[in-house]
Amino acid sequence: MKRIIASCIAIIMTASACQSQSNFKEPTVFKNDNVEIRQLDEHTWHGNGHRVYNESIYLIEGEKSAILIDAGTYMPGLRKVVEDIVKKPVTLILSHGHGDHIGAMEEWDEIWMNAADEVLLSDKAYKGKKHYLTDGQKFDLGGRTIEVVFTPGHTPGSTTFLDAKSHYGFSSDAFGSGNLLVFTDLSTELASSQRLTRFIEKYDIKYLYPGHYWGDNLETPQRVKDVGTICESILDGTMKPNAKSNNPSLPYIVEQSGVKINYGEAQIR
Repeated sequence: MKRIIASCIAIIMTASACQSQSNFKEPTVFKNDNVEIRQLDEHTWHGNGHRVYNESIYLIEGEKSAILIDAGTYMPGLRKVVEDIVKKPVTLILSHGHGDHIGAMEEWDEIWMNAADEVLLSDKAYKGKKHYLTDGQKFDLGGRTIEVVFTPGHTPGSTTFLDAKSHYGFSSDAFGSGNLLVFTDLSTELASSQRLTRFIEKYDIKYLYPGHYWGDNLETPQRVKDVGTICESILDGTMKPNAKSNNPSLPYIVEQSGVKINYGEAQIR
């Protein structure tokens, strides 16, 4: 399992090196050596770390409560930072179990996660209480509702969160981080693309914030569709890899329409 997580981080870092620089336009509200937090709108914030190319966290506030999606790679003191921003307790929810998204989770006595990714936490035992997300679950924050949509593919438990009223969502590494790593299989990724597209159309979602956000890589509805189209083409044999990764776990790359998918022989099913 450590090898899988290390592979994930290595591939992201390799791809990220090709990016020029961060292009954030949002104002910074907090900054230290490990995390910088910027305000996206009146009640939503984005934070990025510096260990795995802008590994991202998202602080989402309602009238009654707030949630934090993900906990970075190394962000000590994160709980106090985010609770100072919103002036209320913050519930931590994990988008998936990779090491660059769970770094500060020990600061919370309770967390929410997709049970399918619990195995990914085995190398970093969590001593607090785990609550398991359900597909379609809604977090009522008071005047703001965040809906849980399971989108496996990157990992078995990869999860997207939608704010239907605001017409945007948070896809973490399931979609939009610039370099999709499919650790399950392409059929699962295809199904998640098609399923998430239905939610996007239902709620008129304009964009998704990814798990590695650098200011100008919001995921679009079209690219979510394109992920599915590419997976389908690989599976039916009409599309072949057009690049190779230096990572033996996911050696093949298809890059098309602004989408980059990494996979291996084990994923062609």
